Amino acid sequence: MASEEASLRALESLMTEFFHNCTTNERKREIEELLNNFAQQIGAWRFCLYFLSSTRNDYVMMYSLTVFENLINKMWLGVPSQDKMEIRSCLPKLLLAHHKTLPYFIRNKLCKVIVDIGRQDWPMFYHDFFTNILQLIQSPVTTPLGLIMLKTTSEELACPREDLSVARKEELRKLLLDQVQTVLGLLTGILESIWDKHSVTAATPPPSPTSGESGDLLSSLLQSPNAAKLLNQPIPILDTESEYICSLALECLAHLFSWIPLSTSITPSLLTTIFHFARFGCDTRVRKMCSVNGSSQNSVLGQERGRLGVLAMSCINELMSKNCVPMEFEEYLLRMFQQTFYLLQKITKENNAHTVKSRLEELDESYIEKFTDFLRLFVSVHLRRIESYSQFPVVEFLALLFKYTFHQPTHEGYFSCLDIWTLFLDYLTSKIKSRLADKEAVLNRYEDALVLLLTEVLNRIQFRYNQAQLEELDDETLDDDQTEWQRYLRQSLEVVAKVMELLPTHAFSTLFPVLQDNLEVYLGLQQFVVTSGTGHRLNITAENDCRRLHCSLRDLSSLLQAVGRLAEYFIGDVFAARFNDALTVVERLVKVTLYGSQIKLYNIETAVPSVLKPDLIDVHAQSLAALQAYAHWLAQFYSEVHRQNPEQFISLVSTALEAITPLISSKVQEKLLLSACHLLVSLATTVRPVFLISIPAVQKVFNRITDTSAQRLPDKAQVLVCRALSNVLLLPWPNLPESEQQWAVRSTNHASLISALTREYRQLKSNAILPQRKVQLEDTKVIIHQTLSVLEDIVESISGESTKSRQICYQSLQESVQVSLALFPAFIHQSDVTDEMLSFFLTLFQGLRVQMGVPFTEQIIQTFLNMFTREQLAESILHEGSTGCRVVEKFLKILQVVVQEPGQVFKPFLPSVISLCMEQVYPIIAERSSPDVKAELFELLFRVLHHNWRYFFKSSVLASVQRGVAEEQMENEAQFSAIMQAFGQSFLQPDIHLFKQNLFYLETLNTKQKLYHKKIFRTTMLFQFVNVLLQVLVHKSHDLLQEEIGIATYNMASVDFDGFYSAFLPEFLASCDGVDSNQKNVLGRNFKMDRDLPSFTQNVHRLVNDLRYYRLCNDSLPPGTVKL
Repeated sequence: MASEEASLRALESLMTEFFHNCTTNERKREIEELLNNFAQQIGAWRFCLYFLSSTRNDYVMMYSLTVFENLINKMWLGVPSQDKMEIRSCLPKLLLAHHKTLPYFIRNKLCKVIVDIGRQDWPMFYHDFFTNILQLIQSPVTTPLGLIMLKTTSEELACPREDLSVARKEELRKLLLDQVQTVLGLLTGILESIWDKHSVTAATPPPSPTSGESGDLLSSLLQSPNAAKLLNQPIPILDTESEYICSLALECLAHLFSWIPLSTSITPSLLTTIFHFARFGCDTRVRKMCSVNGSSQNSVLGQERGRLGVLAMSCINELMSKNCVPMEFEEYLLRMFQQTFYLLQKITKENNAHTVKSRLEELDESYIEKFTDFLRLFVSVHLRRIESYSQFPVVEFLALLFKYTFHQPTHEGYFSCLDIWTLFLDYLTSKIKSRLADKEAVLNRYEDALVLLLTEVLNRIQFRYNQAQLEELDDETLDDDQTEWQRYLRQSLEVVAKVMELLPTHAFSTLFPVLQDNLEVYLGLQQFVVTSGTGHRLNITAENDCRRLHCSLRDLSSLLQAVGRLAEYFIGDVFAARFNDALTVVERLVKVTLYGSQIKLYNIETAVPSVLKPDLIDVHAQSLAALQAYAHWLAQFYSEVHRQNPEQFISLVSTALEAITPLISSKVQEKLLLSACHLLVSLATTVRPVFLISIPAVQKVFNRITDTSAQRLPDKAQVLVCRALSNVLLLPWPNLPESEQQWAVRSTNHASLISALTREYRQLKSNAILPQRKVQLEDTKVIIHQTLSVLEDIVESISGESTKSRQICYQSLQESVQVSLALFPAFIHQSDVTDEMLSFFLTLFQGLRVQMGVPFTEQIIQTFLNMFTREQLAESILHEGSTGCRVVEKFLKILQVVVQEPGQVFKPFLPSVISLCMEQVYPIIAERSSPDVKAELFELLFRVLHHNWRYFFKSSVLASVQRGVAEEQMENEAQFSAIMQAFGQSFLQPDIHLFKQNLFYLETLNTKQKLYHKKIFRTTMLFQFVNVLLQVLVHKSHDLLQEEIGIATYNMASVDFDGFYSAFLPEFLASCDGVDSNQKNVLGRNFKMDRDLPSFTQNVHRLVNDLRYYRLCNDSLPPGTVKL
C-alpha cells in the first residue's frame, strides 16, 4: 500500500506544479510526458482506482478518469476479462459512494466513463448496465444521479462516434429504442409527481374575474375545458432539489427527442406535462417575488425557474423540427400547437399593470429566443399541415404573432420575427400560385392581417413613429457589407414587397400617402432658402425644427427606397392595369430629382451641417436611385407609346436628364454623383430612347467627358458616364427596324468618343520601348489604369448585344487594342500593369473575339505564349505574391475562352496550350500547398477535354457501324494520361475546394463523354482513382464531401462491377495495413455485392467505418497480444 500512497503524493505534487503559474512550458512538457508514460503502463488503472478513492485533489481525480477513459475507449479489447469485471464493479460503487461529495465535473466525467463501458459491453458482459440506471432514477435518493447517467447514455450510445463498428452502432440504437417507452414513462412520472406535489400546497387565490382568462379567444382551441382549466392553474413554487431534478429530466427529454422517432410512446400526458413546465418561462410573477424578497438566494431561484421554461421549450422545439409526422401523431401535434398558442396568448396579454412590451422585457431572453424558434418551426414546417384543420384559428394565431413581433424588446428578436412573417408570406404566395381558382378566398381570409402587418412595418422604419429605437441602430460599422440600419431597412422592405405582391392596390394606397406627406416637407424647403455672402443657406435654426426636419428627411429617404423596391410590381402583364399608379410615382420622382438639382440642396449651408447636410444629400441620392428602379417601367411605357403620342414620355425622360447633368461634376459629393451616373446608365441601356443623343443635356455630358481640360471625374463615376455615352451610340434603338438605326452616324460618333477617351493612352506606344524614370513610370501607370478600366467596362457592357453593336465597338477600339498588345512586353515585369492589361484582353476575348478576327487573335495568343516563359511564370507565381498569381490566373482564363471556341479556328493552339499547362505551369504549382492558380489551371484542363474530346478520341461512325461497337482510336495519349495523372494528384492534397471542383469535372466528363468507360481509363486508371477516393474517406481528410465521393466511387465501380468485386476489393483489403486477415475477411463479407447506388454507397461507408474501427482496436492492444 505504501507504494500506492507514495505514488498518490507524488502525483498530487506533480499536478499542483503543472497548474502553477510559475511553471515553465519546458517543465510542463516533461510532466506531461511522465503522466502519458504512466497511463500507458498495463495495470495503471489499479493505481488510478486507489487515487480516486483516496484523494480530494480535483486535478488528480480528473487525470485518473482520463486514464480510465483511454483504457476503455482505446485498449479495452486487450484488457483481461477478470480486470474488466473488476472495473465494471468498482467504478459504479465508487460513484454511488461519493456522488454527493464529488465536484459536479468529476461526477459527470465518472458517469461518462461508466457509460463508455456500457457502450462496449452492454448487454453481453454488462447485462445490468441499463437496469442499474433505471433503479437509480426510481430511488428518490439517487434520482438526480440516474438522470445524469440516462442523459449521458442517450448522448454516447444513440449517436456514437466512429470508434464502434456499424453493426454495434445499429445494435445499440435498437437496444435503446426497446427502452424508450419505459424511460419516457419514468420521466413523465417524475415531472408529474413533482408538479402535483407542489400544486396542492400552493395556496394562491383563484385568478380575479377581471383578468379575463376564461373567455379567451383561444380557449376555443382547447376543446376540453378541462385542459384550459389545467393550464390556468397557478404555477407551483418548487424547492431547489425538485427544481434541479425537473431540469435534469427535461434535459434528458430534449436529448431523447433529438433522435427517437415521433410515435405514440410520446403520450399526451407527457406533452401536457412539458407544457406545464413551459409556463415557467412566461410567468413574470416569479421574478416579482424574487425582487420583493430581495435576497440573492431568491433571485437565483427565479432564474432557475425561468430556465425550466427554456428547457421545456427546447423539448417542444425538438419535436417540432421533425418534418416526418406519422398519421397517428398528427393529433398530438395539433394539441401541442394549441397549448403553445395558449402560452403565446399569455405572453402577449395586456392588462392595466403591463404593456406587452414590458411583459416581454421581463422574460428570460433565452426563453423568448426559444419561443421565436418554435413559431418559426410552426410556420416553416407545419403550417401547411395544420391550416386545413377547421378547429385551428390561423387568423387569430396571426393576430398573436403580430402582437409578439411588434413588442419584441430587442432588434435581433424583431429581425427573427420578421423572418417568420417572410416565411408566412412565401407560403401564402406559393399557395396562391398553386391554387389560382380560389385565390380570392385565400386572400380575403388574410387580407386584414396583411394590411395591418404592412402598416406596422412601415411605421417601424419611420423616425416619426419609432425614433427612440431607430436612433439606437448603428449606421457606421459595416457587417457583411451592410450596416445595422441598412439591414433593418432592407429586411423591413422585403416584407413590404412581399405584401405588395399579394395585395398590390392596398400596399400602394398605404405607402403613397405617407411618401407624399414627407415629400411636401422636402419640396417646401425652398421657401426657407436665403442667399448669404458665401452662397445659399437654409434658414431653419430652432433646435426643435432641425430635429423634426432631420426625422422627416430620414423617413423620406427610407420611403423612397420602399417605392423603388416596389417598381417590379408595375411592369409585365400588370403594366396597363397599374399604369396610373406607376405614372403618379414616376412623375413625383422626376419632379423631386429636378427640384433637388435646381436648388442645389447638396451644397446648401445648414444650422447643423453634420446632420442635415448628409440627410439632404441622401434624400437626393435616394430619389435618383428610386427613379432608376423604374427604368424597366419607362422602357415598357416607351414601347407602348412610341408610335402614337410620346410627348408625356419624352417630357419625363428630358426632365430626368435635366436633373442628372448638373450633378455630373467632380465638385459633387461622390454618393450623389454615383446615383446620377447610375440613373444615366439605366436610361441609356434599359430605356434607350431614340432622341437621347439629341437632348442638349446629354450633349453637354459628351462635351464634358471628351474635353481634356475639364477635371476628370472620380474613377467609378468616369467609368459609368463613359459606359452610358458609349451605350447611347452602340445599342440598337427599340421598336425601330434596322434601316432606321442610323448606324453610320453613330459609328462615326462612337469612334470620335473613344478616340478622345484614349488620346493619351495611344501616345504611350512611341515611348513604351524607352526605359522610364520612376516618376514618369507612375504617370504612365495612371494613364493605363484610367484608360483600360473605361475600355474594359465599355466592352463588357455590350458583350451580350447584337453583332452590329459589337462590330462598331471593335472598330472604335482597334487602335487601342493594338497599342495594348505593343505595350504588353514592356510591362511584363510590372505585375500590377500586366494584371490590368490581361483583364482587358480577357474581356475582349469574352465579348469581341469574333470581331477581332482570327489572324489578330492568333497574334495575341502567340505574344502571350512567348512572354509567359517558364521563368516568367515562376517569377509571377513564386515571387510576386497575389498580384503575380492573379496575372497567371487571368492568362489561363483567356486560354479557357480560346479552347472553348467551337469550330477548327483555334485548334492549332491546343498542343501548345496543353504543353504550357502540363510542362510549365503544373510543375510550379503541383507541390505548393497554396491554392493559387490551381483552380484556374484545372478548369482550363477540364475545358480542353470537354470541348476538344475528338483531339484525344477519334471514333469514326463507319467503324462503329461495321464492328457494332465503337472501337475508339486514341490520339495524344501521353497528354491525356498526364492530365488524368494531375487530376489524381489533386485528390491527395488537403484543399477541399479544389477536390470538390475536380471531382465535379471528372463526373461531368463521365456524364457527357463517358470518360470512365473509355478503354484507356478503364484499364489503366479506373481502380487507381477508386483506391484514392476510398483512402480519402478512410483518412477523413475531406469529410464534408463524403456524399460526393461515395457517388463518384459508385459511378467508377459500376463501369466494371465484376472487376471491382472480384479483383479490386480483395486487393484493396489485402493492401490495408493495421488489420489482420480475419478482420479483412469480415470487411470483405460485409461488403454485399449490391449494384444499386444507395446500397453500394452504404456499403462503402460501412467498409470505411469498420476499417477505421479495427485499426483503432488493433493500435490499442498491448504489445505481444496473441489474437485468436
